[in-house]
Amino acid sequence: MLDLVIRGGTVVTAGSSAVADVGVQSGKIAVLGSGLRGKRELVAEGKYVLPGGVDVHVHFSPYRRPEPGLEIQVDDFYSGSQAAIAGGITTIGNMVHPWPGETLHAAMGRDIAAAKRDAAVDYILHPVFTYPTDEALAEIPALAQEGHGTLKIFLVYDNFDANVDRYLEAVRIASTNGMLTLAHCEDGPLIRFIRRNLVAKGRTAPRYYSDSHPDFTEAIATERAIAFARVTGAPMYIVHLSSAAALERCRRARAEGLPVYVETRPLYLYLTRERFEEPDGAKYTGNPPLRGPADVRAMWDGLASGDIQCLCTDHAPWTLRQKLDPSLDITTLRAGVSDLETMMPMLFSEGVLTGRISLGRFVELISTNAAKLFGLFPRKGTIGVGSDADLVVWDPDLRRTVDGSTMRSRSGYSVYDGWSVQGWPICTVSRGEIVFEEGTMTADRGRGQWLRRGQTGRPAI
Repeated sequence: MLDLVIRGGTVVTAGSSAVADVGVQSGKIAVLGSGLRGKRELVAEGKYVLPGGVDVHVHFSPYRRPEPGLEIQVDDFYSGSQAAIAGGITTIGNMVHPWPGETLHAAMGRDIAAAKRDAAVDYILHPVFTYPTDEALAEIPALAQEGHGTLKIFLVYDNFDANVDRYLEAVRIASTNGMLTLAHCEDGPLIRFIRRNLVAKGRTAPRYYSDSHPDFTEAIATERAIAFARVTGAPMYIVHLSSAAALERCRRARAEGLPVYVETRPLYLYLTRERFEEPDGAKYTGNPPLRGPADVRAMWDGLASGDIQCLCTDHAPWTLRQKLDPSLDITTLRAGVSDLETMMPMLFSEGVLTGRISLGRFVELISTNAAKLFGLFPRKGTIGVGSDADLVVWDPDLRRTVDGSTMRSRSGYSVYDGWSVQGWPICTVSRGEIVFEEGTMTADRGRGQWLRRGQTGRPAI
């Protein structure tokens, strides 16, 4: 007698689709077949059974930073986990930013303690190379040996150009130790120059936000990150790519055989810069900002063609009060939105049901490719014997109107409020445990597990 059986659903992976029972034992997928029986059974006839989503790019804020008066994003590991689970996501990757004077190891220890206490989904952590010191460089090999397979850099940081030698060395050391480098690609000096000119002309309202981060500032920084990969041989993962210009740089690099991988996020699939003209336009702020219709088309083309490998949320939520604070301008607007609960439903509704992407490609984009790139496959990202029983029972016919005030993120709103979306999870299973069913959250605080990763290398994606 199995612990759990999901019976009669269409089991979908990146490469296959078939009606089958899924049998779960001791948190793992034990058998795929028919006529299975379990202590608990879920009937999934007429539904899809998908691997749990793998979102490797979130910003949970478990601690208030020491700067006086600094506001932080509103989701911690528990509220963020609940939003993920309700959206069909069972594995997350949180960005860990060191505080001033804090070592990378101290920052990682701080977040590991918070996640162990609060996370309800499984998780990986990405150390951010914020302060490029010799001491920080020396920490990278040990982080890799401890099972942290990634390092994050921000090309937009004020200190990047003055310390580019150390950033390049960090990428080299990370690669030598089997780590994947994540790169936020915007050119800081150009953006700051453009903003100063806009401020001088009195163009400080949110409607000018896209003007302050034009697409060429992203494309130039993307080209620079690609050059890092070129000279070091390091695999490079471009986070939240937003523009056709930057995507073309990545497409050319991949055609040359460079290990460059691309992530985009939901904002760039559904919304354009015209949103900033709305009275509450500041709520759409993200970095990079919303682009034009041609860029939206390029993102969809990239998802379908394979030029973009992953869709992740960059979930970085604020309340609407924080986002619409009238004291803010284009230099201080709070970037980031809540997206964990809507990422998979929106992509299914606007991608699969419209014929823009196939169902198998949907699974690749929201689960399988990230699991492969981040050293988690086949434990995560697929439905196969021996894999973790991270499963989502998906109702392709269920239609809901997005209402952020009723969702689990503490942001209290969604940039998609009022959108009619078809296709939602009705049950989420994490390591064999039902953690969400028919709108009821049953995930215990702290049940999530940290996932040790081996070397990332150069996955064939």
